[in-house]
Amino acid sequence: MTTNRFSLLCFLFGIVTSHTYKTEHKAESVRHGVQDEEWAYVNVRPSAHMFYWLYKTTSAAGYKNAPLVMWLQGGPGGSSTGFGNFGEIGPLDVKLNARNNTWLSVASLLFVDNPVGAGYSYVDKPSAYTSNVDQIAKDLLTLFISFMKHTPDFQKVPFYIFSESYGGKMTAAFSQVLYSAIQRGELNCDFRGLAMGDSWISPVDSTLSWSHYLYVNSLVDQAGRELVNASASKTAMYVHQEDWVKATAEWATTEDVVEMTTYGVNFYNILKWGAPENVRLAHRQDLSIIEKLYARHVAPFQNDDLSALMNGPIREKLKIIPKNVTWGGQSGEVFQHQQMDFMKPVTQIVNDLIENTPLSVVVYSGQLDLIVDTFGTEAWVYRLKVADEFRKAKRDDMKVGVINNGYVKKTKNFSFYWILSAGHMVPADNGPAALDMLMRITKSK
Repeated sequence: MTTNRFSLLCFLFGIVTSHTYKTEHKAESVRHGVQDEEWAYVNVRPSAHMFYWLYKTTSAAGYKNAPLVMWLQGGPGGSSTGFGNFGEIGPLDVKLNARNNTWLSVASLLFVDNPVGAGYSYVDKPSAYTSNVDQIAKDLLTLFISFMKHTPDFQKVPFYIFSESYGGKMTAAFSQVLYSAIQRGELNCDFRGLAMGDSWISPVDSTLSWSHYLYVNSLVDQAGRELVNASASKTAMYVHQEDWVKATAEWATTEDVVEMTTYGVNFYNILKWGAPENVRLAHRQDLSIIEKLYARHVAPFQNDDLSALMNGPIREKLKIIPKNVTWGGQSGEVFQHQQMDFMKPVTQIVNDLIENTPLSVVVYSGQLDLIVDTFGTEAWVYRLKVADEFRKAKRDDMKVGVINNGYVKKTKNFSFYWILSAGHMVPADNGPAALDMLMRITKSK
């Protein structure tokens, strides 16, 4: 075992001394030469307990002189402290090896298991689950006010929210609520911007773009293209009628059509061929629509290795997880309670953030992502009020040395990043490009 590997394991299993607050249980920082960290539960509502995990940056500038990034996972029901942390941007991967392109080298990272019920977050009774992004945003605000109260050093640190998939939808709503709260003086925070990655902002635009994306990438022929488009158009009809239950059901049917016509394309990266076992289970006739969607879009990212890590060594390290709480154990219920909100767009919120705040509003898209492909994302972007100016703006490359990681176009306070060689999970697929993007957005380079 190398010295570095040994120090990482020492860090992981370090002894933690805990302190109890009235509304949360927070651990002291652990210092083992890797990073400083702390974690806590915040009771955001009666019977609703949200968990967060903070890592202070390893940057030589120190955490007081580096940005703070909150990461929100998708699903809904995915765990930021699990997948976002160990699967994408945290200091260690699922095998507990050091990540070469960890975002911790540039910024402090705040992972939040959100909505309540995701990851280590939990509810005491079913009525405490959230059912829409407005409720989610209020819970996040309650948590963040508590966080800022107990870690006042971060009140003057530039703050950004980064997200992925459904997390982008939640980020838009939370950003709107957070900005208003800051303006009202409810908390002190140097809120600089938000970045929505491959995000479920306008579900109908994503769905309607699938047939074209599949066709230009030779994944369907003309007949297959027509089959996918017919089902997507039916989904769009229900969306326009605001029949959200039928829209979600038809969207699930459209996914079945896509998998049938492509013989199993991977929705999250078209080059990673073949559906995982969880996705194959989604075709079982005895499952409800919501159970099928959960099996396809949340369960694959709570794989055996990650679950074993989070419910074993990490749980033991944290020492504050209640005995009756299993990491990811309530995520299925989280997904189910969001079904009425699932296909609703939040483009109007993004528009408001661009037009009525000074925040840096960023959209980024992985080249190989199908489920929220670039065609669908550009469709709603070019309906924003800033669209005419954005269309005229110059698109620049993102070269690092001789390697071009993608492209970026900016106008006013809005930016769009096209990330090459990446699917839905941009940091997991192209770590150098994701880190480069982070540094550009936070002005850390």
